Amino acid sequence: MGIGRDGLNARSRKRKGGGARRTERRELTVSRLGRHGDGIAEGGAGPVYVAGALVGERIEADVAGDRGRLVRVIDPSPERVEAPCPHFGLCGGCTVQHFAPDAYRRWKRATLETAFANRGIESSVDDLIDAHGAGRRRVTLHVQREGGRVLVGFMRARSHDLLEIESCPILAPGLETAFAVARELADVLPGRRRFDVAATLTETGLDIALSGVGELDYAALTGLSDLADRLDLARVTADGDPVVTRRNPTLTMGSAKLVPPAGGFLQATAAGEAALAALVLEHAGDASRVLDLFAGSGPFALRLAERAQVHAVDTDARALASLDGAWRGRPGLKAVTTEMRDLFENPVYAQD
Repeated sequence: MGIGRDGLNARSRKRKGGGARRTERRELTVSRLGRHGDGIAEGGAGPVYVAGALVGERIEADVAGDRGRLVRVIDPSPERVEAPCPHFGLCGGCTVQHFAPDAYRRWKRATLETAFANRGIESSVDDLIDAHGAGRRRVTLHVQREGGRVLVGFMRARSHDLLEIESCPILAPGLETAFAVARELADVLPGRRRFDVAATLTETGLDIALSGVGELDYAALTGLSDLADRLDLARVTADGDPVVTRRNPTLTMGSAKLVPPAGGFLQATAAGEAALAALVLEHAGDASRVLDLFAGSGPFALRLAERAQVHAVDTDARALASLDGAWRGRPGLKAVTTEMRDLFENPVYAQD
């Protein structure tokens, strides 16, 4: 459902002076939800934020300052459901799996409407589009050695501690093997205490981008190459440098085939990308020239180029190179030009 911050963390927060905040167990009634999904109750000294609590619920929480750790729900909301993931509340990924789908959609829409209103923007917001599809097609796993064990997983909620996880129910079929791949990568990189594994599910296999591994010697490079063969990985890179490409990892965008940059940004789900692209195409109408800002590797530009000339702007040179390669590899598309530009420092104006 939602992916982002979670508030269940047993570690005490510290005051600026260094002392631990005193924790008090209190009974609270949740009056509203925050933009991160935390339940907000009015305490004597101001609002108290409690992850995992819903509007209207009477709860018991351990409160320190403006944060509360949910202990139990005394009177549950009718909008509360059983979270589908056994790690919910511990893992720092999903934050609102306990929220019924219809109620979640209403809250998410209201969050966007509030954000617009706070900035003086008048805009209607349509209902949310369910873009989960088959599930997430990319995931970043943390790998850490602890004693004689190798831990693979995600960070705990509100923590820098690793939570060991064997599987994740929101991943697309085919990406679940990333956990086993990460463990085997640790076996061929025995000198690394911790590193990250970004795995992307492509049409030609898993694309693995390692980060935090440092310089690799001959034995490590050979081990990674052998592992790629044995596990049938499409590509392996280490800190941005190619290690082995057995075949190009490819994704279809419109009628073009894209080889994404290693570890580069993609919409989390293929269904999400398709939904956004459909809206862009609809609103572009019959325009003959289109300016695509923050274009990335071209999920919109490559589709738009089937009927319009496109100028794609982004600050990521690798993403633009992938976009350019995909365009050149698909004859018949209209012209696509690219420009590397920091749009925050140097925005594009209508008169440009």
